[in-house]
Amino acid sequence: MSDPTAEFALPPGLPPVLAPLHRRVCALVERLPVQPPSFVLARALDHVLLDRLPADARQALAGRCVELRVTDFGLRVRLQLGPAGFVPAPARAEPALRITAPGSSYLRLLRGDDDPDRLFFERALVMEGDTELGLVLKNTLDAIGPLWPRRPMAAPTR
Repeated sequence: MSDPTAEFALPPGLPPVLAPLHRRVCALVERLPVQPPSFVLARALDHVLLDRLPADARQALAGRCVELRVTDFGLRVRLQLGPAGFVPAPARAEPALRITAPGSSYLRLLRGDDDPDRLFFERALVMEGDTELGLVLKNTLDAIGPLWPRRPMAAPTR
């Protein structure tokens, strides 16, 4: 049997000497309930995405569990779209789509630095499950643009 913590890639900038501690923390985070972080992400998506979702994407997502895994932190969230917005998916719901990537890849996607196709072909983002739902999500995110655009840096004051 393989080591379950082997998938926890060290985040960029973290010294290799911290790798054992990082693996232990990720293994602990992976065992925590998914509801609290799922609730937080659901509220954030309601704020930045819900009003921008076209009707076809809403229909495709309605009541379907989507699981996001952040491999370098051991974090997992499970969401679905309900009548009033995003909500944590029921604990026993089988994910229709699972998206797995390190945190830096999600950040690049949210900022619009990279598109999902590039991340997919670089193997920095892996999708499993309902490919049609995955394509709807990908095309919707492409059409909407960055969800978390970079802000221009302010000029230093003197």
